[in-house]
Amino acid sequence: MTHHFVRNVAAAAALIAIGASTDAAAQDTGLRPGWSFEIAPYIWLPSVSANLRYNVPSNFGGTADVKANADDYFANLNAAFALAGTVRYDRFSLLTDIMYVSASAGSSRVQSVNLLDVGRDPISSTVDAAGNSTLKTTLWTLAGGYTVASGTWGNVDVLAGFRYLGIDSTTDYSAAVTLVGPRGNAGPTFGGAGRLSGSDNIWNGIVGVRGRINIAESGFFVPYYLDIGAGDSNFTWQTFAGIGYQTGWAGVQAGWRYMSYDQGGNRLVQDMTMSGAYLAVNFSF
Repeated sequence: MTHHFVRNVAAAAALIAIGASTDAAAQDTGLRPGWSFEIAPYIWLPSVSANLRYNVPSNFGGTADVKANADDYFANLNAAFALAGTVRYDRFSLLTDIMYVSASAGSSRVQSVNLLDVGRDPISSTVDAAGNSTLKTTLWTLAGGYTVASGTWGNVDVLAGFRYLGIDSTTDYSAAVTLVGPRGNAGPTFGGAGRLSGSDNIWNGIVGVRGRINIAESGFFVPYYLDIGAGDSNFTWQTFAGIGYQTGWAGVQAGWRYMSYDQGGNRLVQDMTMSGAYLAVNFSF
């Protein structure tokens, strides 16, 4: 994360906090005093689109670029766990969100191979480089927050923290051609049927805003969330919005969640997006 990026984001967050705090001073804060806790198990089954760059297993080195798509996580789901939680003391809060998903991306294709001494060789769909990828993904967010504005209408929190993405992926491929090095069988080869595998750990600092807008005194509300960040990624961002209902210590909310990563170089995850419906139940005490 560049210093320039950090300064710009910090300045924007400070302006939001100053302006919102001024408005909040003249109205009911709507805050629950003292300690409060919230636990929210949830389901998020996004469609996933990822460009992956594997290291080709060879003494001579090289990479293979794979396009993997999972349009229906539910149909290809192997395992899933997701839980969010918030600890709050007056205006201060600490939130965490952890999710683990193992799913297959049946629509996968090797797009190009770059072997040392051979160079980059694009592979067209006519050579039948179709395959299947399995993505095991762990997402963990931890951030501190501060309520800059609140009232009977809802609240606005600014937050700062980090997000971790850990991914283990494998791609089974079947290509109708075989690429070889200039020394024949003594050189690097790629083709036929085989498997590529890789793993990556991506850490990013994030800043953002979150909260809810209450709909009159009906118990219904509109939750919202947005963060942006950088670090191991060139850029990452996440957003969520939906509709919820709260009665006493229990509630439910549904909506749409989107997350994006943009990297480069020879990292496994070149870029990845996750987008889909979200359903959560929350318990407050």
